[in-house]
Amino acid sequence: MNPALVIIPTYNERDNLGPITTAVLAADKRIDILVCDDNSPDGTGQLADELAAKEPRIKVLHREKKEGLGRAYLAAFRWALDAGYAFIIEMDADFSHDPRYLPKLIDTARDEADVAVGSRYIEGGGTVNWGIGRQIMSRGGSVYVRTVLGIDLHDCTAGFKCFNRRVLEGIGLEKVQSSGYGFQIELKYRAIKKGFTIKEIPIVFEDRRVGQSKMSRKIFLEAIQMVWKLRFTV
Repeated sequence: MNPALVIIPTYNERDNLGPITTAVLAADKRIDILVCDDNSPDGTGQLADELAAKEPRIKVLHREKKEGLGRAYLAAFRWALDAGYAFIIEMDADFSHDPRYLPKLIDTARDEADVAVGSRYIEGGGTVNWGIGRQIMSRGGSVYVRTVLGIDLHDCTAGFKCFNRRVLEGIGLEKVQSSGYGFQIELKYRAIKKGFTIKEIPIVFEDRRVGQSKMSRKIFLEAIQMVWKLRFTV
């Protein structure tokens, strides 16, 4: 069985893609990368192919159009399971998720829990270059989700995490409803409901270095509304 796969979903991330793939591969020799590109108009997909032609540890999955983060990850998860990877990691392309945490995420999902979550809101974690509004929205969102769903997680919306493959095989990916930001909440909740264990490890989350964030107030509010649907249907 192959070791670990880092999934990097991309849409207009050409400027970030070269540096982030280089940093990820240097962080841990166990890691391969799958760039999952949603037909980026800026040529990100073409660059991914060029990088993969030079580096066998880089793979590329091309999707026809942008359908939301969740749909991209679901396609990449199925690819990863079919390819035989033991550990599957979600990671942003913009360096907000620091590659130096990757070895700890993998080791935690192997030895201590079924899912390892990079958490901003436990001791040792934090954020850099965030305004007060974004801090309130993110922290408040996690408190809200934790209360409604009754789960014992500090960073419910975290998107930097490592799954043991048995989790993705066991939670029923075909039942996942969310396509946007709420996808991160739903996967954790489904894993917990299936009896899988989750451990948070501290990370410092830094706002993206290059490009524009895909996050918006509208996307965040849609996720918060979706929590009630999860509460009564999962």
